[in-house]
Amino acid sequence: MYGWRGIVGLVKPTYRPGSLERFIRLMPDGVCVITRYVGVRAGTGKEFEEALAIAEQRVAELAKLGVDVVVIQGVPPIMLRGYGFDAEIRKTLQEKYGVPVLTATLTQVDAFKALGVRRIVGITYFKDDLNPKFGKFFEEGGFEVAAMRGCLDVPFSDLGKVPAEEIYTHAKRIFLEVGGGDCIYLLGAGWDCLPAIEPLEHDLGVPVVTNVPADVWATQKHLHLREPVKGFGRLLEEMP
Repeated sequence: MYGWRGIVGLVKPTYRPGSLERFIRLMPDGVCVITRYVGVRAGTGKEFEEALAIAEQRVAELAKLGVDVVVIQGVPPIMLRGYGFDAEIRKTLQEKYGVPVLTATLTQVDAFKALGVRRIVGITYFKDDLNPKFGKFFEEGGFEVAAMRGCLDVPFSDLGKVPAEEIYTHAKRIFLEVGGGDCIYLLGAGWDCLPAIEPLEHDLGVPVVTNVPADVWATQKHLHLREPVKGFGRLLEEMP
């Protein structure tokens, strides 16, 4: 029987490949995923402002399909509205459509708390007009943000081509430059950063949190599943 351990509705911000496949492979057998897309293409502030209205339409579609939980991926659209907005929109959508909803921002904040993180070193692939707003989001949530810094100069459409080795190098450099922290935060699912997680954790001695593992961890928790996964960092291996 398909979906005998749960059916997840996934709302993805972009059409880019990679993060969907990663999410499905990291979820336990017996969990099925139904995907809907928002259609972000350029990663601009204007697109992110418009994305939430489209995301609500996708939640409505998935609720009609009878999924057990909806996960809204993509943090910029919600972060730009400020801390606390994610809890409000989650409550509104759950009441309106009768389905549990997780947002990527909430899964990541919960992951930080589960790992005992207070000081975050954030690395992103966005320009500096957005990064201070991302940092402010976490500061409003009570975290100390040692850095929220963009490290790439590549087109938004080419992020998936950035080697994990390059991500590792930038993250390690920024972490050491700011004097370290309790965690490295790799913001965004557009780059293939998962292979960099374990080397960073081993070399710097702190956990690494990023979108897909946090979404997998939170979704397992919601479905009352516990299948640790090795090779992608402490969050999925220890399942705190």
